[in-house]
Amino acid sequence: MRVGVLTGGGDAPGLNAVIRAVVKAAIRNDHEVLGIMNGFDGLLAEPLTSPLGLPEVRGLVRRGGTILGTSNRGNPFRSRQQTETGTWVEVDRSGEVVANSRALGLDAIIAIGGDGTLKLSHMLWKRNLPMIAVPKTIDNDIVATEATFGYDTALGVATDAIDRLQTTAEAHHRVMYLEVMGRHAGWIAMGAGLAGGADVILIPEVPFHVSAICDHIERRRKNGKHYTIVVVAEGATEAGGSQHRIASSGSEDGQRLGGIADWVGAQVSARNNLEYRVTVLGHLQRGGTPTPRDRILATRFGTAALQAAMNGHHGVLIALRNEQVIEVPIDQAVEGFRSIPLDGDLVSSARAMGVCLGEQR
Repeated sequence: MRVGVLTGGGDAPGLNAVIRAVVKAAIRNDHEVLGIMNGFDGLLAEPLTSPLGLPEVRGLVRRGGTILGTSNRGNPFRSRQQTETGTWVEVDRSGEVVANSRALGLDAIIAIGGDGTLKLSHMLWKRNLPMIAVPKTIDNDIVATEATFGYDTALGVATDAIDRLQTTAEAHHRVMYLEVMGRHAGWIAMGAGLAGGADVILIPEVPFHVSAICDHIERRRKNGKHYTIVVVAEGATEAGGSQHRIASSGSEDGQRLGGIADWVGAQVSARNNLEYRVTVLGHLQRGGTPTPRDRILATRFGTAALQAAMNGHHGVLIALRNEQVIEVPIDQAVEGFRSIPLDGDLVSSARAMGVCLGEQR
């Protein structure tokens, strides 16, 4: 059997560990693995692939990033091409992906990625390609699985950042804002906020009120606490507002999500007249060595994906449920996002600890 493996979307700690697990499990069963470079772009035009054996994956369990490269804009169904007049149009090139996959003799394609990659995998499976999906995102928001690798590492980075900001905030009597990733769900913000002892946590699931944040900070000052740590998910929104965006030359519409922490800081400072500083973790959350938990989960996902290929199970997602790695229909992974339940113990614990979520009292 010949198995293709690719990584798509943003990078996350643990991608290489999945690749390593797929290759090692395949070789032990006399199967061949072909690495597809740069996500689905590697199956367009002249395919860009590389055979993967034991020498190529040696030591990958501890290495961040992905040896296969990735792309968070590669969509073969909406491939951007420039016309002779210089204008840009979108072209459906999915037929090239199907044709090239068959020409390469791939019996299964293991696609490792987040919601975008999973949706593309689902669409290509509908085009009769033998797709198997492995969920990846530091945001931890894939709806069909209880956990994704990469989240634990990002959580550790964010928690460490809070620990470091705590000391300087206390020394200088400042309000410190930490902006973390979390477009649709606030798992990183909530997890790191609780682990790091943050005073205010703003997440997409709970629209915030600036006045509530101001009141909370003022109560702390009256109680002799002259500093505050505020953790803000990039997708957090003011009640009645929309997600904050900033200029970006690298995006199609010239904007990208971000800047919400700086906006909140300015709003609070204008009302409370407090000095503040903003730290945006950005891609620091994605990089570096994966934690043991992420290495283990990535390895479990990789071996399970190869087993699904050996069993001829296509159109499935490898998922974690009740601490067991299982296969679920990929249809379950492409609708919606896994948000923090507002009636769950994460939110209730935060409220019980007196953490402000930006809610009006």
